[in-house]
Amino acid sequence: MNERITLALLVLLIPSDALAQQLDPVTKWAATASYELHLSPNIVYQRAGSVDLTLDVIAGGHSVRPVLIYFHGGGWVLGNKDDALLKGLPYLARGMDFVDVEYRLAYQSLAPAAVEDCRCALHWVAHHAEEYGFDTSKIVLAGESAGGHLALMTGMLNVTAGFDRECEQPSDQWGAGSIAEVKVAAIIDLFGVTDVAEFLQPPTLRNHAVRWLGDLPNRMELAEQLSPLSYVRRDLPPILIIHGDKDQIVPYQQAVRLHEALESVGSQNQFTTIVGGGHGSTPPFAWTSEQNLQAQEAAFNFLEKFGILQHRGLMIQQKSQVDDAK
Repeated sequence: MNERITLALLVLLIPSDALAQQLDPVTKWAATASYELHLSPNIVYQRAGSVDLTLDVIAGGHSVRPVLIYFHGGGWVLGNKDDALLKGLPYLARGMDFVDVEYRLAYQSLAPAAVEDCRCALHWVAHHAEEYGFDTSKIVLAGESAGGHLALMTGMLNVTAGFDRECEQPSDQWGAGSIAEVKVAAIIDLFGVTDVAEFLQPPTLRNHAVRWLGDLPNRMELAEQLSPLSYVRRDLPPILIIHGDKDQIVPYQQAVRLHEALESVGSQNQFTTIVGGGHGSTPPFAWTSEQNLQAQEAAFNFLEKFGILQHRGLMIQQKSQVDDAK
């Protein structure tokens, strides 16, 4: 019993810093994040008819931070933001805030509703930057599959394209002739659709695309208007394309075509091929853990290259200097 009391006293006398140093880096970050990060779920960013469109925010709040806006996948017909919430963990670990967006699916409203919703979510982030500590000079868009398509469309469009007309504006901007432009710092496209029209006809006909576009007489024209390939120009934000070369859902060649089109106009972009990879987690060529890590590494290298994230070598050096000062 005396030995137990002595051990307990010794533990109490050990400086808290010494105990913290015993934690591995991942556990230490998770413990710190659980106190410093704040989750604000189901914020209504837009009302579309009878539908309240919501998003989740995970933010640090104590300083201005880069922010990643994420759009879930599901072919514009399935999925929800809750399935994608953990996608923010790597970016939160690198000091970014995370916004997870819900948008209308085909059964709620046909195209172009999803694109309009995602554009409105972007405007919401810009309007509420001061409240949550978002750095509006470092807004990054990302998504997988249909979410990759929506990230591309949201970042490649501008207000003159006409998809922002229904977005809510702060009352102090009601007198303005049009909604203000929001500058995006970068786009991360994970195996997203770049040519919607290709999915409306054989041999690449896709049921989910037909369901999203509906039976409209002008649906081929609308599909062109909803294709990122239609908006390639030189002054776009930097774009990272990540795609598996065995993808049977969104053909790898769609990614190749976007990359080549961006290259042809001198638009900054980077193309990472996941060799042997299919459509993310979809069988039969689901990405392995190593392939997912390859994609994440490419994303971080891309964000560091364009000054959105601090280089990891510099981060380690600065942390070492802080530890030495202690």
